[in-house]
Amino acid sequence: MVHRHADGAARTALTALGALVLTGLPAAAAVEPPAPAPASAAQTLGADRPSAALLRALQRDLRLTGPQARARLVNEAEAGTRAGRIQNTLGKHFAGAWVQGTTSADLTIATTDAAGVAAIKAGGARAKVVGNTLEDLTAAKAKLDAAAVGGSLDTPVRYVDVRTNRVTVQATSDAAADRLVTAAGIDRRLVEVRVSADRPRALHDVRGGDAYYIDEKARCSVGFSVTKDDKQGFASAGHCGKAGAKTTGFNKVAQGTFEASVFPGKDMSWVSVNSEWTATPAVKGEGETNVQVAGSVEALVGAAICRSGSTTGWHCGTIEQHGTTVEYAEGAVAGVTRTTVCAEPGDSGGSYISGTQAQGVTSGGSGDCTKGGITFHQPVNPLLTEYGLTLKTVAGGTPGAQDGHSGSWSAGRVYGTGVRVTYDDVTYECLQTHQAQGVWQPALTPALWRRV
Repeated sequence: MVHRHADGAARTALTALGALVLTGLPAAAAVEPPAPAPASAAQTLGADRPSAALLRALQRDLRLTGPQARARLVNEAEAGTRAGRIQNTLGKHFAGAWVQGTTSADLTIATTDAAGVAAIKAGGARAKVVGNTLEDLTAAKAKLDAAAVGGSLDTPVRYVDVRTNRVTVQATSDAAADRLVTAAGIDRRLVEVRVSADRPRALHDVRGGDAYYIDEKARCSVGFSVTKDDKQGFASAGHCGKAGAKTTGFNKVAQGTFEASVFPGKDMSWVSVNSEWTATPAVKGEGETNVQVAGSVEALVGAAICRSGSTTGWHCGTIEQHGTTVEYAEGAVAGVTRTTVCAEPGDSGGSYISGTQAQGVTSGGSGDCTKGGITFHQPVNPLLTEYGLTLKTVAGGTPGAQDGHSGSWSAGRVYGTGVRVTYDDVTYECLQTHQAQGVWQPALTPALWRRV
């Protein structure tokens, strides 16, 4: 329908142009082409043209039909833009957004101010009025994290759940959760306890998802191809190797060196590769087919997400929560995303992707791909920012031409929702967190930027 609408707009513009010619306007005006229609969110993010491998995995793991899988990807792309617009309108009263339903057709926005309900509905979303602000919940989680410093494997996972408007503590018992809440000194009513015997572990044991070996001792998986200045390489998990460690590729050929790495606290690293290797925007999908990476727009809670790893291959699930803290035996890692995708040792560092948008690299989890499990990924945008990297994408994978523009916007930077920039003396507000690309200039991407 998007394409038919665009074609219709073009025909209307041409008809109007013909009328202007007949009324005697100057020839220059008569032949001036109409301005191109702005791309939809789905078109900008490539959600309207998914790979066959991605569709097959979504159908298998989320039990969707082919049309449902296609519709879900488009709906999630469009929902991200709508959520960003509403979030910027609500300001401090915004309390989270998520999609739900077989095709993610339902977008819900939470607010602490009933006066914002009209704006939410006008933006095409369901409204939910809640009691706790996102700021208050995030502050409560920070106190829980601080109280758990030194290790708390009896309360290994902590996150803000926007759908319940609570901070969730996964614990081995109610008593363990109560001890942590008491130590943190927060209101118990802000906390929801989930009792589970699961204890996540780091999944220890250039194309995203391919295997690589560290100092000939351990195996991990490639996350996403990146560049930095004149260097090529890939992003991966920090627990896979320390700075200076040497890597060999899936074929055991000398590959590269860990340039930087951090774990615990965060779980991120990047490896520069030698001249025998070329960074590509591909992630290994099902059956050795390639899924192309088009950007790094962060997906909403509830959105579909797929993972590629060298042990278990290609699997899909959904995003459960962003901003999670997880306790491993080695220490806590904050800011990871919790998902229902399965993984096993050796998948660490591998790619998480929603549609064509890079999401993160595998950190750890619990369960396996036989019985199912929960996994956590280190988001890719903070990783790119931390190390000054540029994601390799099908649009070129480099900062891209600036077309002589003036202003504060710059390709290669990561922008968060609500950030304001100028581009050719016009102010724009970011709608979705992403790394800017030369082809994603604010004036051309209403899916990512709103003129203010």
